[in-house]
Amino acid sequence: MELIFEKSRPGRTAAALPASDVPEKSLEGLIGRDLLRDELNLPEMAEVDIVRHYTRLSRRNFGVDAGFYPLGSCTMKYNPKVNENAARLDGFTALHPYAPETFSQGNLELLYGLAGYLCEICGMDDFTLQPAAGAHGELTGVMIIKRHFEKKGQKRTTILIPDTAHGTNPASVALCGFQVATVRSNAEGGVDIRHLQELMTGDVAGLMLTNPNTLGLFERNIEKVAAIVHRKGGLLYCDGANANALVGVTRPGDMGFDIIQLNLHKTFSTPHGCGGPGSGPVGVKRRLAPFLPVPRIVKKGKRYRWSEDFPLTIGRVRAFYGNVNVMVKVYAYIRALGAAGIRRVSENAVLNANYVMARLKPCYRLAYDRPCMHECVFTAEKQVQQSGVHATDIAKRLLDYGFHPPTIYFPMIVREAIMIEPTETESKETLDEFCEAMISIAREAEETPELVRSAPLTTPVKRLDDVLAARKPDVCWTLC
Repeated sequence: MELIFEKSRPGRTAAALPASDVPEKSLEGLIGRDLLRDELNLPEMAEVDIVRHYTRLSRRNFGVDAGFYPLGSCTMKYNPKVNENAARLDGFTALHPYAPETFSQGNLELLYGLAGYLCEICGMDDFTLQPAAGAHGELTGVMIIKRHFEKKGQKRTTILIPDTAHGTNPASVALCGFQVATVRSNAEGGVDIRHLQELMTGDVAGLMLTNPNTLGLFERNIEKVAAIVHRKGGLLYCDGANANALVGVTRPGDMGFDIIQLNLHKTFSTPHGCGGPGSGPVGVKRRLAPFLPVPRIVKKGKRYRWSEDFPLTIGRVRAFYGNVNVMVKVYAYIRALGAAGIRRVSENAVLNANYVMARLKPCYRLAYDRPCMHECVFTAEKQVQQSGVHATDIAKRLLDYGFHPPTIYFPMIVREAIMIEPTETESKETLDEFCEAMISIAREAEETPELVRSAPLTTPVKRLDDVLAARKPDVCWTLC
């Protein structure tokens, strides 16, 4: 496919402007010759050619509106367009963040109500909506943990993180000045209780635990884990990135978690992955509420207002009040589904993941052979041993079948990992098509392994040097 500059023809234009009725006058005296350019290096094309060019480009990309997106731990699901429409209403988009409270009562009521819904869904006592995304929520949560112990006059230096954690967890911990200690997983993919007991000393501020974890497995010993952490005065933090496996069914606050960050742009209907801004609210139990960021929305009678009257706060963590446009979509999503609908989100996510797991189990080895939650993790070690076909080869071959590949090589404790998250929005027919493609690739790996190792064969760009593309991306076209 030609680049747009290669399609350019001198003198061709997409605009037809009327003759100017303004008297000609030299601009040099007004602007200065050094700021004027006789030519711009822009393509010259007719309107129809421009439209066709960009339409063809759009069809060469994968997107959730065009097909199944099985990325594990990313929740790349289809989201109802009605929530986008709600967020585009003039009352939301035209309101300035610094508009007086008198003119902002509707927005403040929505945000106040959303925080209440999240408290109920997660079993927490209070929420801040300020953080801009999941990792930002993590950072905010760890800052709250640090302030909690400062108030108690304790200087704890370490936070525990399981070996199945999201990669941003240790980064958030380090940014707050804590040391990271890694907790091993046991034989069934959960926290190694004995190792946790060894590490959980009076110097540990808490444990950051993703539940269900990045293996897609629920922590069966969660009550024991909470007791071990709390017995030493520590706090139990929940990375809520995988909340779409729990919402409406069970609540992290009831499991013993003291603090949680959510990824609203994953669980509650907003674009995710280059589709728009995120939102990473943080919920806390009552004893941690004084440390939440300011300003906070308070209600007096029927009126809502901003308040900074919280002397123990960690301060502001985001300009204005976070990505409010995202929160409008979330509010619409929760109100539309209701309690029963929110529960079905989790039930369908878990059902779909276990269906995919059962269908692919005969062809790919499971990393941990037990019922999963919202995602399942296979390993391509069988294919590597038999024919030298790696997880990356399987992912590239899926492109030829018209599917975006799943997550591979994560979590890192699984060699040749293939992590699949079907989400709750996909139909059985779509899942069957995907599973048939994966089964066909497993057969190809046995019978014609070179075909798989040389994939993709049908895409505009064939296999790239992944390392070079990541370290030295060449995204510029230069006119020769």
